Amino acid sequence: MSKFIVAGKAGLILLLAAVMSACSTTSNASTSSSAGTAAVTTAAASGAAASVQLASVKAADLVSFDEEDVAAAWSADSATTIALSGTGAAVTGTGAAASGNTVTISAGGTYVLSGTLSDGQIIVDVQDDSSVHLVLNGATLTNSSSAPVYIKEAGKVIMTLEDGTVNTVTDAAKYVYPDAATDEPSAAIFSKADLTINGTGTLKVNGNYNDGITSKDDLKVVSGIIEVQAADDGLVGKDLVAVQDGSITITAEGDGIKSTNDEDTEKGFIAISGGTFDITAANDGIQGETSLVIDGGTYNLVTGGGSANAEVKTGDEGGFGGGGFGKGGMGGGMRGQAPSGDGTQAAPPEMPDSDAMAGATAEAAEGTAAGTAAPAPADNSAAASTDTAATTETESTSMKGLKSGGDLTVNGGSFTIDSADDALHSNSNVSITDGEFGITAGDDGIHADSLTAISGGTVNITKSYEGIEGGNITISGGDIDVVASDDGVNVAGGNDTNAGQATGGQDQFASSGSNLLTITGGILNVDATGDGLDSNGSITMSGGTVTVYGPTNDGNGALDYDGSFEITGGYLVVAGSAGMLQAPGDASSQYSIAMTFTDSQEAGQLVSLKDKDGNTITTFAPAKSYRSVVISSPDLKEGGSYTLSTGGSSTGTAVDGVYTDGTYSGGTEVVSFDLSSSVTWLNESGVTEATQGMGGMGGVRGQGGFDGGTRPDRGTAGGTPPTGTPPTGAPSAGTGGTTQSGTDSGTQM
Repeated sequence: MSKFIVAGKAGLILLLAAVMSACSTTSNASTSSSAGTAAVTTAAASGAAASVQLASVKAADLVSFDEEDVAAAWSADSATTIALSGTGAAVTGTGAAASGNTVTISAGGTYVLSGTLSDGQIIVDVQDDSSVHLVLNGATLTNSSSAPVYIKEAGKVIMTLEDGTVNTVTDAAKYVYPDAATDEPSAAIFSKADLTINGTGTLKVNGNYNDGITSKDDLKVVSGIIEVQAADDGLVGKDLVAVQDGSITITAEGDGIKSTNDEDTEKGFIAISGGTFDITAANDGIQGETSLVIDGGTYNLVTGGGSANAEVKTGDEGGFGGGGFGKGGMGGGMRGQAPSGDGTQAAPPEMPDSDAMAGATAEAAEGTAAGTAAPAPADNSAAASTDTAATTETESTSMKGLKSGGDLTVNGGSFTIDSADDALHSNSNVSITDGEFGITAGDDGIHADSLTAISGGTVNITKSYEGIEGGNITISGGDIDVVASDDGVNVAGGNDTNAGQATGGQDQFASSGSNLLTITGGILNVDATGDGLDSNGSITMSGGTVTVYGPTNDGNGALDYDGSFEITGGYLVVAGSAGMLQAPGDASSQYSIAMTFTDSQEAGQLVSLKDKDGNTITTFAPAKSYRSVVISSPDLKEGGSYTLSTGGSSTGTAVDGVYTDGTYSGGTEVVSFDLSSSVTWLNESGVTEATQGMGGMGGVRGQGGFDGGTRPDRGTAGGTPPTGTPPTGAPSAGTGGTTQSGTDSGTQM
């Protein structure tokens, strides 16, 4: 199978259409913040389907850095120097004054701080719109009862980290406030004005009380080496957080980096162009209230103690008589009824399955540290002090890697994420146009309440509960590998508790039948214990390369869809259990085969499909044991004659278990057949029609009905026997067949 990537180009609008009703989950996209409106627009005609368009939004579309932000140079001739000396300071120049252990800056200008303030405070209180350039030139600031740096008012403060210097800011574990109405400052560096950090020096912040660095307006980082330890959040910009470059290391008992403005739709976002980020957070790694856009950078994120610390979840296990009420319910009943002769899934009876019944718990707004309450004064009298443990407010814990209350867009960067919760999460839409991702997640690898769209990049999800999830999912490019303990790719929800987080606990993913998995390009490889591709709606595929291995449990299916599966292009290779076997539907213009074996086949045993001339359609080695395979390729032609063999070996090169080039030999012929319809159903006796009928009790959800029959050719205890006739010369079930050989360099997938 020739692998290829259709990469999304920066700045080009990606028309990633997801067909859905106007009242479906896609309607949430229209509520996205204005900060993200360039990313998502919706259009719906009355009574018609709505379509979602995702654009390649960049960080520069949301925020800019002006000349003051990037200017780190200063002149000693025009600057005011503040020489710190233990409990006092000497001020040379205008605009600042020292009183005991407090230095107050009251006018715009440049101020250069050096030395040590052992127990004091730098206050910026400029009553006009002037900017303050605060240069940290080897300064160590400590306060035993409050914040060492308190910016009360100014037009803007630019904090420069002088080259070659190490600057340290350490606040108190308990703050003393003047009265009960006061709760600020609340961070080691606390600003009520726009705050920008630049320079090439080092800033170490010890936020013992609450946050490390907080701005009640904009927080921008242009450059510098920033190391933060925080009792709650590391970096907070209420209106926005923007990072152009720099090296940022954060250890936080709350969130690593966050924006919090949920009242103004133009604000509350995070925009990152580049930099290096090493974040260990008890809660979320990087969280934008309204949107999060990342263009580049290197990220190492560990949240909630990592995936090893995640809540243990169980996936969908079996059917009635085969493991309880699993997804699909009783044997061949409910969703997952036996395929009909036309290759489509038989209509389910009016009984709910666990996907439809799976409720979702609401996730409250994020903010406080995991297991640690937000700081609040126990007694805000002048003599009273507080610590971070005192609070009456509790919030549910979120431990996601990248999280956005609105749209989450990644245009590039290198990401290593180990999260106890989702690695990437959006309450609206996720768009990945580029980047390299190494993900281990305790819950979903990638989750969007509305649309998940991947058009480029390399995504390697090595551990997850569900790999990729969304109200709708579109894959048009990229190289994606997914390992999931439940569903690999899941449209419109499943057993996890992410569904409905933005709707107060209602199951936002309850399928209306209009939800859609769309694959137009890219490379997707899935290893799932639950369903491989699971759409609580329909699937369309017109391009790309898809391989699915698993499940081995008959209560799940490698392909699982409620509506239809129409394939018009691309390469599809599937191996898994047979109890819920589905294949692309009869409306498909590209041909497919669905083969069921009598006995389970060993993992790694080759499957090879060739045409009558010996040209290879595909040769592949399933990663897990299997009892069914589904193959769809542009090389399958109506009226063509084909042979399917197992075993043997190939001298070709395997990628995702699929071989290219080389020679296949030594296999045993299982079945020979002619293609006469869009989907050809096979067993070891030849062409067959998939059975229908409810049958007897006692089986897993499967093809043979309630009797537990898990093959399309067997429906005992009430099932209908196959009506197809094996082709002439086809080996009967159980025969050794003939040895097959050939070259794997033909029209191979």
